[in-house]
Amino acid sequence: MAYHELIKNFDGIRAYMRAFYVYGFKSRTEYSEKSARSYDNERRRMDSWLGACMSFHQEASGKCVFLSVDSRRIAHNPLFQAFKAKSFTDRDITLHFYLLDLLADGSALSATEVVERIAADYLSRFEGAEEPDESTVRKKLKEYEALGLLESEKRGREKYYRRTDREHPDLATWADALAFFAEENPLGVIGSYLQDKLGDLPAFFRFKHHYMLHVLDSEVLCALLLAIGEKREVAVSGRPRGSGQPFRRRVCPLKIYVSTQTGRQYVLCYEPRERSGRMQFFRLDTLTAVEPGAPDVAHEAHAALAAVFERTLWGVSTGTRRKKEHVEMEVRVEPDEAYIVRRLEREKRHGTVEKVRDGLYRFRAEVFDAIELLPWIRTFTGRITALRSDNALLTRTFRDDLNELLAMYGEGGDDLQ
Repeated sequence: MAYHELIKNFDGIRAYMRAFYVYGFKSRTEYSEKSARSYDNERRRMDSWLGACMSFHQEASGKCVFLSVDSRRIAHNPLFQAFKAKSFTDRDITLHFYLLDLLADGSALSATEVVERIAADYLSRFEGAEEPDESTVRKKLKEYEALGLLESEKRGREKYYRRTDREHPDLATWADALAFFAEENPLGVIGSYLQDKLGDLPAFFRFKHHYMLHVLDSEVLCALLLAIGEKREVAVSGRPRGSGQPFRRRVCPLKIYVSTQTGRQYVLCYEPRERSGRMQFFRLDTLTAVEPGAPDVAHEAHAALAAVFERTLWGVSTGTRRKKEHVEMEVRVEPDEAYIVRRLEREKRHGTVEKVRDGLYRFRAEVFDAIELLPWIRTFTGRITALRSDNALLTRTFRDDLNELLAMYGEGGDDLQ
């Protein structure tokens, strides 16, 4: 059959693409999420979209297929192609052209009139042509209205549809802005669709840290942003990383967080409870569905709670006890190293920086999870004269790592307080 593609569940595409991108070392026999037949079908589908980016190597267990993307050579995120494939049949294609042609003169027609015109203007020219069902036409008109291709007006009990052809801006004047937006913005897939209208895509930018994989979470992100803008509750469904059990929770989304180090995306939500609610983070790549719910009547109160909650966050971890932990670090700064002080001020987030005396500065912070600061604290190794925290694991880990480093070079123990 011509014009036939079966993509009913985009979350399945997300899972396979993520697996091929991150876990490409798995062979066909080692991939246990679905059947071998499903593996083959999805691999062929992705190969048709991303042929230039698909690679493989042979191992004893079999051929391992993976996505290989070099951001120095690829100006446009190839994973956008996943959004530009759609389930359709040969009837979908013919009905598409019938509708747009019938409404091309600006007239408005009801679903009944559309069916009659299709039969009279098109199908009458062919023997044995099958007339489309009126319910199918109604569904297609409703779908196109949701996509913005058509608009409707009510006349009595009947809905009439017309095309929404409007004058469009000159996208060529936005080519450089679109090129940057498509690759940099979390919802860059919108920019990619607009770029498709330009024909030859401009290649103005290259990115040292190009977080391509997270484009697959665009539908989830868009639904959350709409809910935040509309101050609405949502029902989120998903599965934690690893072998966690599927979950479904009713929450009030408040803010999106994007890591500048990993590109991972999170949503901060207020989760109502029977007695008292609490703030909760969800990683977007663990969410499979976001369903809009009732208006959040206490949205302003929840947003105020989130603002207070943020003051004790370093990243997105809230720790195991949801209890504030004190962190204090003293850093030695030489007279010609004012840039170290500027860096402390720039990167302190919700902490404070004070001058103890000439050549010595103290950083303080109250956070939910002091361990989150450890990678940042390590960047000051060699300058730290004191490190204190309520979280003994933080100071012990830092001290052990430092002693191990010194031992590698035959040095003695450190004099860190």
